[in-house]
Amino acid sequence: MTIRSSHLRGLYRKKVEERRALVADATGMSIEEIRAALKGGGLTTEIADKFVENVLGTYALPFGVALNVRVNGKNYVVPMVVEEPSVIAAASNAAKMVRSGGGFTADIDPPVMTCQVQLFDVKDGEAAAARILAEKNALLELANRAVPRLVERGGGAIDLDVRCLEGDILVTHLYVDCRDAMGANLVNKIAETVGDRIALLGRGKRGLRILSNLCDRRCVRIRAQVPERVLATETLVGSLVIEGIENASKFAEVDPYRAATHNKGIMNGIDAVCVATGNDWRAVEAGAHAFAARTGRYKPLATWRAATGADGSQILEGSLELPLALGSVGGTLRVHPAAQLALRLLGTTSAGELAAVAAAVGLASNLAAVRALATHGIQRGHMALHARTVAIAAGASADEADQVAMLIVEARDITVDGAVRALCAVRDNDGNAR
Repeated sequence: MTIRSSHLRGLYRKKVEERRALVADATGMSIEEIRAALKGGGLTTEIADKFVENVLGTYALPFGVALNVRVNGKNYVVPMVVEEPSVIAAASNAAKMVRSGGGFTADIDPPVMTCQVQLFDVKDGEAAAARILAEKNALLELANRAVPRLVERGGGAIDLDVRCLEGDILVTHLYVDCRDAMGANLVNKIAETVGDRIALLGRGKRGLRILSNLCDRRCVRIRAQVPERVLATETLVGSLVIEGIENASKFAEVDPYRAATHNKGIMNGIDAVCVATGNDWRAVEAGAHAFAARTGRYKPLATWRAATGADGSQILEGSLELPLALGSVGGTLRVHPAAQLALRLLGTTSAGELAAVAAAVGLASNLAAVRALATHGIQRGHMALHARTVAIAAGASADEADQVAMLIVEARDITVDGAVRALCAVRDNDGNAR
């Protein structure tokens, strides 16, 4: 499916049904399909009862779409599930800035996951490692007999190495091409299949057999260029905004306290795409943060620098690298109607393409955050969008919420107490008008 457009002007001003119609038209789907897949939060209690234990019901989160996303020359309307105000708007706005510079470019590693087989009480680690490596081909063959359908699809165990850790611990890594699956179940099955044979070869006691979420052979690298002119604000020229963003990036590069928040902004976007598409966002978070600390010091996943464009003008260049194991088949995707809808809206054809889009939204989210910090501060835009939630918390109806939100933003009093006063004023005015 080809996305006709990812730039839908003024979508946020439309009613929900109007948005559905516009997105349906842009993606080639029918409005009935969108409506049906998202009815009641996209998941019935009956289906939820088959997902996890002790189900009492379902817990819905907003399902929205990020716009203006263009990766490797292809347009995407990107589903996002997130509860935090401003995340979707910020990602869409930043993606529009990047789009003006040509869009995101992505480089994607093959979908290779790592499984670990641990041995302990190993007497001679180097000799044990040599015995295991001597049987490498036989072990890979044994592993692949455990996953015949994956091998038929062109995947399977492709390599193996051994690491001697502290003390008497030895760990064997098997590297598995998982094709379009995230791969956790496949990799765990392989680890359990080869565990006994590796323990025999290593002459140690068999320990854990499981995948690693630090899937550093399955990374995505995203790059973006943003023209100076689109970064300017009402009060700051683009060159000063670039300077401020570069400063924010360098701050994160030398301070883990700042890097943690810098990376949280990236994961705002990536996690929301993971949840929408039925992927394991907790595994993604674990891998991302472990990768950020791989040198022994926690660092930012994305960096920004001033540069010179082909025409001699100043531009902002951004880059992001992280491990990202996403699946476009299997797991939750088989049974969750909203996750199936999300993939259809995206129109991605592989797990790698899905990972590239998610990472691009992550870099867009980071750009939005550091630009806000470098200019007017994070609170102004965030709190303006948060005002609607505050208005509803104060008791405003859906029809009253926008009016109340506008009043408390103008008064710079985005609190429940402020919203209660504004709501009284709105209702008084309505009563007087009648």
